[in-house]
Amino acid sequence: MPTDKPRVQVTVDPELAAALDEVDPSPPSRAGLIRDLALRGAEADRDERERRWAIDFLQRVAMGEIDYDFAASQAAWEEREAGYE
Repeated sequence: MPTDKPRVQVTVDPELAAALDEVDPSPPSRAGLIRDLALRGAEADRDERERRWAIDFLQRVAMGEIDYDFAASQAAWEEREAGYE
């Protein structure tokens, strides 16, 4: 399909071929499958980085390295929950 976007070449080695076959052995478009998997992988990586940041933040709060206003947090949570009723 014509495009004005840059393209990349990917060598389908045995490891990649097995991974692609595991997801969809007969995709309508192998390039589309690779693109979808790359986007999903990027999203999963982003989610993991955010999860690690949150864990680090909570550990630092627990160790007293970050001053955290628990009462303000509780009030904000209660205000948010009241909006769902």
